[in-house]
Amino acid sequence: MSNFKLIIEYDGTDYHGWQRQKVTPTIQGTIEAALKTMTGRSVAVIGSGRTDAGVHALNQVANFSVATKLTPDIFKRGLNSLLPADIVIKDCKEVPDTFHSRYDAWSKIYDYRILNRPLPAAIFRKYVWHIKKCLDLGAMRTAMFYLKGKHDFSAFEASGSPRTQSVRTVVDVSFAAKDADGYLVFSIEADGFLRCMVRNIVGSLVDVGMGKTSPKEFREILLSKDRKQAGKTAPPHGLFLREVKYRPRDGLI
Repeated sequence: MSNFKLIIEYDGTDYHGWQRQKVTPTIQGTIEAALKTMTGRSVAVIGSGRTDAGVHALNQVANFSVATKLTPDIFKRGLNSLLPADIVIKDCKEVPDTFHSRYDAWSKIYDYRILNRPLPAAIFRKYVWHIKKCLDLGAMRTAMFYLKGKHDFSAFEASGSPRTQSVRTVVDVSFAAKDADGYLVFSIEADGFLRCMVRNIVGSLVDVGMGKTSPKEFREILLSKDRKQAGKTAPPHGLFLREVKYRPRDGLI
């Protein structure tokens, strides 16, 4: 058996998330179907984590094991010829059989993109949350730094989250300055994320930017561990999985 590591970019607009489902199209299911065409057998693709319906990825990491004589380059070219245009295999390489894309991940970085101006976007409308009211980025930056460190993030967790505990460590957070066209990006790196955690955080930070909530109240929401106190869930189409980090070992990176 050979173990292959994939780097995948995808537009999640037309998919019901990463995880395979019986009826609705998913990223995992679509890649597995292409692998079956190439290998003639069912192959399970393991992702570094699940992305929700409508969420995108620039560098999702996955791995699969199969008994084959096909090389990584053949898999890369073959999969890209079979997959739809909104899923691209950016890299494929053989890795030790001990590598697991999910369990070996050290941290993940998500970006959430907002368009903050009165007029909506024509071209990038599917990839940003359009907010007309001018946001107070200073207040949002003050609030976001309460996220750094090890916390119980239950206040920003959607119901039905598949986890054993809700404590995560946020390594870094940032808000890119709004550019001339009104685009800004919230970035967060953590050792793991709860279901809809990033989108719920963004929704609550936007409340701060609109003056509905103060930075101090944002901190109190975090400490409350109560989802009912937090803001609404930001729409999925503004969220991108940017990077999955692994400890350098055994030539994996």
